[in-house]
This record gives sequence, C-alpha cells and structure tokens, in this order.
Amino acid sequence: MKIGVNILNFGPGTDPGVLRNAARTAEGLGFDLLMVSDHIAITPDVAARYPAPFYEPFTTLSWLAALTTRIRLGTTVLIAPYRHPLLTARIAANLDALSGGRLVLGVGVGWARQEFAALGIPFQQRGRLTEEHLRAVRAAWQDTADHGERRIPVWVGGNSDAGLRRAVRLGDAWHPLRPTLPWLRGAVVRMAAYADEQGLPVPALAPRIALRPTAAPVEGAQRLAGEGTIDQIMDDLEQLRLLGAGTVVLDHYGGDPRETLRPRAAWQALATVAAHFRPSGAEPERSSGLS
Repeated sequence: MKIGVNILNFGPGTDPGVLRNAARTAEGLGFDLLMVSDHIAITPDVAARYPAPFYEPFTTLSWLAALTTRIRLGTTVLIAPYRHPLLTARIAANLDALSGGRLVLGVGVGWARQEFAALGIPFQQRGRLTEEHLRAVRAAWQDTADHGERRIPVWVGGNSDAGLRRAVRLGDAWHPLRPTLPWLRGAVVRMAAYADEQGLPVPALAPRIALRPTAAPVEGAQRLAGEGTIDQIMDDLEQLRLLGAGTVVLDHYGGDPRETLRPRAAWQALATVAAHFRPSGAEPERSSGLS
C-alpha cells in the first residue's frame, strides 16, 4: 500500500518556500504522492476554511515537479466544472509528460455555492457537469497523436452514493475524504455491489484520511480514520490495507487556517508516521527537509 500526503497550497502561512519545503519533506520521508487542493474564486464561503493566498493546483504542481524527482503529484480534488474539459485535458497531459508520468488527477464536483456563482456555473448541475467533463477529458486523451500515450489515473472523489457510483462509471479509483472506518467498510460493499450490477470493474480504493495524532487514545464511533495515538493510526493504515486500499493520502489539516502558520507541526507528524510505517519510496540517505 502506498502512502501520500495532502500539502496545504493555501492560507496565511503558505508561500513558495513553505510549499517547496513541504514537497521536499514529503519526498525525503519516502512518501509516494503529494496532492494539493483546488479553488479559483476565494469567495467568503471558501475563505472561511481555505483563505488566500490560494495557489492554483496545476501551476503549483508544475513548479513542484521541477523541485522533486520521484514523488507522484496529484489534485485532491480538482473541481471539474470550474474548467473547460479540453483545458483540463491539455494541462493534465502536459504536466504528466513534463513530470515524467507522475500525475494523479483527483476530481470532484465541488461544494462552494458562492464560488460557483462567481464563476457563472450552475451549482445544482455540478454532478452532471462533472460526468460530462470526465467523459470529455478521457475522449481527448484518446487522441494520442495530440496528447501522447497518456495513462493518467483518474480518482473520483465524493462521499455520497452519487460520488461512489460516479467513481465506478468514470474513475480508476474512488477517493473518499476523511471517512470513519465503519462507514468506509459499508461504502466499499455498496461500491462492489453497484459495480456488479452495472457489469463494471470495481475501482481501486484510495481514501484521503485525517492525520491527527494525539497523546491519549480517541474513542467513539465517530473517530476519523487517522485520528488518535500513533498505535491507532498504524492500526487504521493496516485496516485500510486489508480493506483493499492501494493508496492512502494523509491529510493533516484540521480546518483552522492558522495551522498554516505552523507547518513544522505537520511535517513532524508525517515524520512520525514514516518512522513507523516506512512508505514504499523511503530511502534512508534522502534528506527529510525538516531542518
């Protein structure tokens, strides 16, 4: 099982130096994948949780591709309706080629009503628009004379049953966000049943989980996967492996933008996980970037 990291490309503490150090830390610790988020218009509903500066994901990943060598690069998640699908197909294919085939395209429908309004996109149609977008992107990539032999994994986000079904129809992997383990076990069963009903293969499982280490154990049915002591976090990763997860992305952001002013706390949490669960790309001689 591969382990990825969600790095913060927004907030008052984020700047190019922090982004560079976060990427080099993730690669140096041996993690397999770094991912960033997506917003275009930082409307009040977005700013409350993901304030400016907000570094556009494709631009940021292109820059980070030149600062790294091995780690895969991805979006968690690109809000599909915000861009024309031919633009998404072009940028993604170019980024994948320029990075040496390292892109993972995570896609979702979005949630910020004010941002949709600012961009002139109908919020109530975002599900349909996302599906049309994904079909158009895949159709564009089939023109190998234009885009080359691109094999970009598409992860479809969304914790609703609609998102799960969308992943079965259009995704290489389902990418649920910050689940509890009991809920995820039930959702995986539903996903397999829907795939069987449609005569389609079951997509891979690639959840993004919390990374919230605590000194004392966290109890209760609502405990998020990745929340608790290091022993609980390690057990969660093992349970996800047994559930069939091919990649798990660690998300250390708790929702308070002031966290971006203290990036070393997140890097230390990642170092603790790496010390207990050696990611597949770990190389002892590689600097972690913590200094």
